[in-house]
Amino acid sequence: MKRGYRATATATVALTAGAVLAGSAFATQAQAATPPKPTIVAKGGFVMNDGTGKTLFTKAADTRRSTGSTTKIMTAKVVLSQKNLNLDAKVTIQKAYSDYIVSKGASSARLIVGDKVSVRQLLYGLMLPSGCDAAYALADKFGTGTTRAARVKSFIGKMNTTAKSLGLQNTKFDSFDGIGSGNNYSTPRDLTKIASSAMKSSTFRAIVKTKSTKQKVTTKSGGYRYMAWTNTNRMLSTYSGAIGVKTGSGPTAKYCLVFAATRNGKTVIGTVLTSTSETNRTADAKKLLDYGFKL
Repeated sequence: MKRGYRATATATVALTAGAVLAGSAFATQAQAATPPKPTIVAKGGFVMNDGTGKTLFTKAADTRRSTGSTTKIMTAKVVLSQKNLNLDAKVTIQKAYSDYIVSKGASSARLIVGDKVSVRQLLYGLMLPSGCDAAYALADKFGTGTTRAARVKSFIGKMNTTAKSLGLQNTKFDSFDGIGSGNNYSTPRDLTKIASSAMKSSTFRAIVKTKSTKQKVTTKSGGYRYMAWTNTNRMLSTYSGAIGVKTGSGPTAKYCLVFAATRNGKTVIGTVLTSTSETNRTADAKKLLDYGFKL
């Protein structure tokens, strides 16, 4: 009996020791599989798994900051949310749009007064070269009111209503393009959620992943001309799997980027705000995407 008991006890000890060793090995593997949290130059950052909504990275993710032209993600979303939207409807380019660009020293799609440009083309002009003239044209087209000022105010109201409908507590728009009067702000978390929602539109996805395009528009005289636009988002050419979304910059905003990429069926989406240069915002985004794909 004693001999049998000793054999059983020895076997139990051996099994227990084996389990401990195996557990330690698994724990070590799990620790090794978790990459170190990246350091970014941008003052704010947020990344999530777009499929699950799981947060993957935060840095001052809920601090309100100026957003620059990343605001135009919401501009596009509001347009694409219109009922019975006709993307081929024509919009005549007004002098007010070009005057606005000149007065603000703003980024431009180089729209020409009198040209008839489709809503779809205006969306390309909005998101690729970050045309504030295209943003103005869309706000004028899809706002309501008897004057241009009223229509623009109405459109900005729709942007804020949409933000509230998404449950965003730290976002406010006072412009259709990010050139506001100091009361245009969002956060890395909120902007990422806006972009994630916008990316549900196949039209939006197709536009923001386009590196460059040439669009045929009708001139005032009834002829036509081609508009060539290149995407300001360099990630599309430099990061494998990149699918969007939008750059932004400005005196207060500094350098911003809302970014997304898909690899092996997994989409990671995020935002960096207030980086110090175009180079650094891109480097920040690449670091965060790499990190997101490892998790």
